[in-house]
Amino acid sequence: MGIEWLKPAVILGSLVYALIGVLVFWVCFLIIDKLTPYDLWQEIVEKQNMALGLVVAAMCLGISVIVAAAIH
Repeated sequence: MGIEWLKPAVILGSLVYALIGVLVFWVCFLIIDKLTPYDLWQEIVEKQNMALGLVVAAMCLGISVIVAAAIH
């Protein structure tokens, strides 16, 4: 394999794709937050709604897998 992964173009490409993935994930999360009839942050953090926390965690994993597959 060698040290090809240390080339600046490879590192820069990885950073750009990682940034794009994080931005797409964040936009998707904000859209889902706006579509729900209540404030997700308030429900999870202040009211300690564990069931909603699990649903949001599953949604985050799903979006992450989709973004990773699209970038790959």
